[in-house]
Amino acid sequence: MSPPARLDDHTPVVLLIAGPALIGLLVFVLVPFLFALLTAFTNLRLGSPLPLEFVGLKQFTRILSDPTFVRAMGNNFLFALIIVPLQTALALGLALLLNQGLRGTVIYRTLFFMPVVFPMSLVAVVWILIYAPGPNGMMNSLLDLLSFGQWQPRDFLRDPALALPAIMLLSIWQGTGFQMVILLAGLQAIPQELHEAAALDGAGHWQRFLHVTLPQLRNPLTFVMLITTILAFRLFDQVQIMTRGGPDNATTTVMYEMVETVFTRQQVARASAMTVIFFLLVLGVTWLQRHLVRETREVE
Repeated sequence: MSPPARLDDHTPVVLLIAGPALIGLLVFVLVPFLFALLTAFTNLRLGSPLPLEFVGLKQFTRILSDPTFVRAMGNNFLFALIIVPLQTALALGLALLLNQGLRGTVIYRTLFFMPVVFPMSLVAVVWILIYAPGPNGMMNSLLDLLSFGQWQPRDFLRDPALALPAIMLLSIWQGTGFQMVILLAGLQAIPQELHEAAALDGAGHWQRFLHVTLPQLRNPLTFVMLITTILAFRLFDQVQIMTRGGPDNATTTVMYEMVETVFTRQQVARASAMTVIFFLLVLGVTWLQRHLVRETREVE
């Protein structure tokens, strides 16, 4: 009987399979980030007659004291704080509903997932029409109908109090289907014997959900929440197309400020410093999220 193959024997095959992905990460992620990190400590600006100089932490201190950038970070945190739990809960509810074996499940699953397939540029333009101001706008008409004529027409995208919630509603509608499909796959992977055993022990629907379904969905839920958090901090397309950061910076985000800084104002070093701060911000949030999930597992 031949001895079992060692990991070293498969190293060339592993490198051959993982090589393209590793090269892609190196070329398109690591190298650009290192360039941004180095540039952030300079005064580089496109078209500027000033010579390139090392300015230390000056770019970072200017950014962190800029009210617009601080507002952008606050908008990102608020967006993620609301989007992640709401979208995850809605996706879980839809997945539980579709997992009941109802007739037409394939059709409903397709309908719920369709917004994910549509490009965000198209979705944003459609929702601009939905949020059209005046009594003839679709959203204003719907709210007027639901309130029995008590709703006063509003200009959602030009109202500082409503612009960011309007983008949140669009994002929830567009992204819930992606989470739903992942959670539905997780639900279908749960052994039916666990539910049957719990039912024999006298557990009701709510108890089976808490003590069987949720523990079995821990990994899919963790993955969904991490991905949604990262995407929430990457909010850009909706802002660029629908509000351009307005009104009064009510919808500006870190990503939007970075793009405006480098492409409109051509301040490469300042945009690079924003990139570094943004990377550390997202890294810290995702690490904290994983750390809390790990602590919860250990307690259980």
